[in-house]
Order: sequence, then structure tokens, then C-alpha cells
Amino acid sequence: MEDLIKTLKDYKVAVVHDWLNGMRGGEKVLEALLEILPDADLFTLLHEPGSVSERIENRKIVTSFIDRLPYKTNHYRHYLPLFPTAIELFDFKEYDIIISTSHCVAKGVRTPPNTLHISYLHSPMRYVWDMYEDYFSPDQIGWLSRRIIPMFANYLRMWDVTSSNRVDHFIANSAHVAKRIMKYYRRSAEVIHPPVDTDLLPVSAASEEYYLIVSALVPYKRVDLAVRTFNRMGKRLIVIGDGPEKADLHRTGAKNIEFLDWLPNEQLYKYYSGCKALIFPGEED
Repeated sequence: MEDLIKTLKDYKVAVVHDWLNGMRGGEKVLEALLEILPDADLFTLLHEPGSVSERIENRKIVTSFIDRLPYKTNHYRHYLPLFPTAIELFDFKEYDIIISTSHCVAKGVRTPPNTLHISYLHSPMRYVWDMYEDYFSPDQIGWLSRRIIPMFANYLRMWDVTSSNRVDHFIANSAHVAKRIMKYYRRSAEVIHPPVDTDLLPVSAASEEYYLIVSALVPYKRVDLAVRTFNRMGKRLIVIGDGPEKADLHRTGAKNIEFLDWLPNEQLYKYYSGCKALIFPGEED
């Protein structure tokens, strides 16, 4: 690792991440990359100061015009049709290597001919491909959205495929994602699994009478499936996380299901070590 860091110091490197507004799985990968790349600049669509770890916050962060639009804190997803333009406006003429971590548009940056672009992909743009119906089913969106969204989705699919040709090397976070990269982009990808800090999460012998979900509360995580299942089972379930589905999940969950906001790592580890089982209902995870 030290030899790799010394070698990379001879090059000007930029890291591109979709957005910075919370510490989830993608941001854990970003943290690990920034540890390897201590001098790299960080580019992102938008940044909510104080929402990510100190290692990320202390980096030089360059944001797009999305970061200056109104209501971007809670409604940034509504600007999705503008994301391709925003990511393409970044200028990387001075950089030798670009490393993008992407589940949306970060892999679509424009780079000079002699710049190497490596993309660590968490997923092709899931809400316009295989999970389109999960995000935009008729019971989730209104009459006007049902007529507008398909047109934007078609444009985003075309852009997503076209921009995949700008990547020199793809890395997938799992074999499942590598298959989807081949399916939608017709590109091969090497699989490198996300980092896990085993020192902070030792094996625990404790087993209390609750099950645990730690997740962003978004459609593809399928937390709704777990809530319906535990409603029927009556067993205690603790859900830790936040996201646009939180209110609906809260409303449908029975008394045996407890919802908590994101917690500091020290508290989170206690829930991990004490749970009877960790529940992962989403296919992608």
C-alpha cells in the first residue's frame, strides 16, 4: 500500500463522487480511496457541510451548479435530469488520473484523451434500469409525473450508456453489479469488494431478542418487504437509517418495529453486536 501511495504522488489525481449529504456505504468506499490518495482533489454534484466524515470534509471539495440551486438539501433528487450536464461541466484538463465512485452520474465525467479514468461502480443508474418500476410505479407518483418521467428516463438511459464509453476501466463492488455492467454497458468489470473495518466490528457472542436493519430508506433497499414480514411475524425489528421512504415505513410498521435515525458509530456497533440477525432484504446488497 505504501508503494502504491508513493507511486500515485507522481500524478495529479481527482476523485469524483455523486453527492455528499450523508455517510452511507458509498461514502465508506470514498473514505478508503481518500486514505490511499491523500493529495487528490474531490469533485461532487453537491455537498452538505458536516454531513460526512472528517476525512472527507477536510478535503478540497469542488461542487457543481446543483449545489447552488434552491431546495437542494431535501429535494436534490428532483434535479436528476440536470445531473448529466452538471457532471460534464467539471474541467479535468490538469489531471492525470480520475477515479470516480458512482451509482448515478459520476462515471460520466468528460476527461482529456491522455487522462486515465477508473470508475468504481456501485450500480448502473438503478432508477432508470432494472429498478425503474420500484422508484416510479403508478402508486408512487402522480398523474403529471407518470407522463413526464418516462421521457426523462429514456434520455437518462441513452446518456448512461453513451457515457460508459468514457471509462477506461470499470471496477464493480460485487459480482452482481459486474453482471449488470455487462448487461447494460457491454463492458467487463473487475470485482473489488468494499472495505470492512474488522477491528471496529469484532465477532460478538451476544444475542438479544431483536433483529436489525441498518440502511438508507430508499426503494431498492426493500425495507418495506422486511416491515411487512415483521408485521406478520410480530418479532422485534429495529430499523436504523433515514431516507425518503421513512414516513411511509413508519406509518405501515406495527408496534414491534422501532425506527431510529442514523447513529454515531459507537452506538451503531452496540446494535450490531447485540442483534439476533442482520436483515438485508434488497437484492442488490
